[in-house]
Amino acid sequence: MYELRPEYAGRLLECPVCHRRLRAGGVAGMERPPAAGVDPAFDRDVFLLRERVLTITSKYEVWAENGTPILYVERPTYLLRTIVAYILGVLAGLMIFSWLGRAAEAAGPLLGPLVLLLSVPLAFFAFVVVSMSLRPLRHVTVYRDESRAETVLRVLQDQRVAFLTRTYTVLATTGEPLARLRKTYLDNIVRKRWYVEAPDGQRLAMAIEDSIVLSLLRRILGSFFGVLRTNFLLLRPTDEVFGEFSRKFTLLDRYVLDLSLDPDRTFDRRLALALGVMLDTGERR
Repeated sequence: MYELRPEYAGRLLECPVCHRRLRAGGVAGMERPPAAGVDPAFDRDVFLLRERVLTITSKYEVWAENGTPILYVERPTYLLRTIVAYILGVLAGLMIFSWLGRAAEAAGPLLGPLVLLLSVPLAFFAFVVVSMSLRPLRHVTVYRDESRAETVLRVLQDQRVAFLTRTYTVLATTGEPLARLRKTYLDNIVRKRWYVEAPDGQRLAMAIEDSIVLSLLRRILGSFFGVLRTNFLLLRPTDEVFGEFSRKFTLLDRYVLDLSLDPDRTFDRRLALALGVMLDTGERR
């Protein structure tokens, strides 16, 4: 047991013994007054996310810490259009493979095997380019509630085809760009990370897997029946941790976005929620 100063009430702190991150006990009468000019749905430090199961479209319910529903999120899948895109991609790959096969026969015994060897990666490349080019963009929309009558935030997928880097633009209700979310596929080989950048390119934050050791174990063992859950730390450009995005140990996909280490709320909660949704649906977890 530790005694802490009042300003630490409600914050996540690291235990010096076990190094777990634990929330310090609150103090009565210390509720924060509503922030002026901030949507009440985003005026908080903790968001609870639950992904609905058995649905084609990615759907999330967002709750306050006390279990009150505050927002509703959707990211359409466009299943039929995606299947058509994959079919056309397969046809394109087969056409390239067939054409190069005939070219290998005509090239003779010396160049023929080389052309035939190149036909496989080229056919696969054609499949990837055609299928990804025809797949619809999957934008994320955050609604006030399940009626979908009022949009409070949007996250736009910027590219259909992305080989090394994929980006998403976060828009306010007015259409004003708030930030860009960026992930680089090469980073995901060892340790997943996402970057939050201002419209002018300045880095605002980074989300990174909580542990390099656990990251490597996940690459080998997968989630290991849910034991190796993929959790993220939210870091400022100075590498200071100001939040966490953690998956709860349940059969369903439930997450906690905790920004208690940013009590002054210097990081835009709209960006935090957009990042939290993309850390799940953008990683296909």
